[in-house]
Amino acid sequence: MNLEAWDWLIAVAAALIVGVAKAGIGGLGLLAAVLFTQILPAKSASGALLPLLCLGDVVGAALYRRHADWGHLGRLFPWTALGVLGGYFLLERLSDAEARRLVGGIVLGMAALHVARRRRANVGEVFGAWFAPGVGILAGVTTLVANAAGPLLAIYLLAMRLPKLDFVGTAAVFFLALNLFKIPFMGGLGLITAESLRLNLLLAPAVLVGAWGGRALVARLDQRAFENVALVLSVIAAARLML
Repeated sequence: MNLEAWDWLIAVAAALIVGVAKAGIGGLGLLAAVLFTQILPAKSASGALLPLLCLGDVVGAALYRRHADWGHLGRLFPWTALGVLGGYFLLERLSDAEARRLVGGIVLGMAALHVARRRRANVGEVFGAWFAPGVGILAGVTTLVANAAGPLLAIYLLAMRLPKLDFVGTAAVFFLALNLFKIPFMGGLGLITAESLRLNLLLAPAVLVGAWGGRALVARLDQRAFENVALVLSVIAAARLML
């Protein structure tokens, strides 16, 4: 990959953000995906980013796996796997611009639903039995199209009112399983290459540095601030994809 100096700065920033996101600030994950689309075509960016996400997932799961809520994982993952299959067939049919707008629109819609949930005392009044399957399938599609399932999972876990560490632990284990599951599909689409893997090796240290800083940041945020950061960053990143 022939990257200019400015492109390398963006790539390093994205890798740092991956580490911070995987250490607990999940709303940042989509920002890393958006940054990668500034230096690579959207589809190529999705494949190039995936190994960095897997590295961050290993760190995140090692730090927080004991806090994972396996009940939510069991409800979500089968539907997400189905969504990955749908995304595999969809990705070849979408242009880069269409993929970005699709993901941005889905995330903004889910954010609106989360705001509606906050206005009601009973989660069930807004989110019914369709919620876990719906989020799972949409997350599977969007993660294959643009590595952008983070905001969807964040909105689901926020809606379930998980405590901060349970939120982080559940997300860490979920994305480790999901991103490993995606690798054969991305390889089959030709989006993970020897050249992209060389880029990943150069950026891997930045992911680890970001994870160290992200863990310290999570420890300092209270529950309400944590929810607000996750929601606001998700909306900003989704709006950026729509533009």
